[in-house]
Amino acid sequence: MQKTGERSVGSCGAMVDDAAPAVADGTPGRGSPLFWPLVLLGSAVLPGTLVVLVGLWGDEPAVRAWRNVCLSICVQALPFLLLGTALSGAINAFVPARVFDRALPRRPALAVPVAGAAGVVLPGCECASIPVANSLIGRGVTPAAAFAFLLSAPAVNPVVLTTTAIAFPGEPSMVVARLLASLATAVVMGWLWLALGREKWLRPTVRHTGHRPGHSRRTEFRLGFQHDFLHAGGFVVVGAMAAATFNVAVPDSVLDAFSGSPWLSVLFLAALAVLLSVCSEADAFLAASLTGFSPVARLVFMVVGPMVDLKLIALQAGTFGRAFALRFSAATAVVAILCSTLVGGILL
Repeated sequence: MQKTGERSVGSCGAMVDDAAPAVADGTPGRGSPLFWPLVLLGSAVLPGTLVVLVGLWGDEPAVRAWRNVCLSICVQALPFLLLGTALSGAINAFVPARVFDRALPRRPALAVPVAGAAGVVLPGCECASIPVANSLIGRGVTPAAAFAFLLSAPAVNPVVLTTTAIAFPGEPSMVVARLLASLATAVVMGWLWLALGREKWLRPTVRHTGHRPGHSRRTEFRLGFQHDFLHAGGFVVVGAMAAATFNVAVPDSVLDAFSGSPWLSVLFLAALAVLLSVCSEADAFLAASLTGFSPVARLVFMVVGPMVDLKLIALQAGTFGRAFALRFSAATAVVAILCSTLVGGILL
């Protein structure tokens, strides 16, 4: 037997001091680090300093505008994020996998347009579609079909089409153009994923999908909803902060500089839709207010926004991984601009 205080060889060949106190996880204790008092002091002082700084500059007009825009985006997204994560949890816990096998064609190329058309019946925001698409993939739906639904649901659902009709009274062609351009973008992106997509770009799901025998469906629903909502909510806030920064930093004179050129106005409003991150239920009213731009440019704004914006890119990166978000968002923006320009050039 070894005496206390002697050194012994651990299971990995490392020398371990028997006299060192063990911590809760069974590893030998090292004692508090020398800089521990500084860590405690910093954790007490830094938050207080931030509060004081925010208080000093909180009444500045730019800070108030930033705060209002950021909060408005979060408030717009919150109810639909709740809807999407609740629907995702319900799909995960209560819907058998065979339902999707029966609802979608077996051939992925045919499942894509069917899934895209299904977006017409779900009244939800873009924040709601991502957790639902993630749950569908976890239940065995081909990613191409899930992504077609992800893009179409926030762009062509009844609420969005109704608000578009209200924002553009007497212009039914704008509603039809938005419907057709958005559906075309969703289907084309689904087919592009079938042809060029790689499974390695998708972050693998970390939680079990589907009901497990012997487990409570209500508990599975609650845990799935909690995981998706907390995970997605943080990325929505990050996207809202980035959009608010753009709103405050870019002057209105920049808008006037681009409105004169047909092609520059299309590209500018596409970029503006990405940066502003306006909820799809409200973007038609903003598009209608941009009277200095052509109808095609405003159509591009309404098609690109619900499919690609800062909060969506952040949310996609958190859900599917950064490699997917960067590739998919860039490709979606290009396809949305082309489809909108083509459809708008014919109908508007």
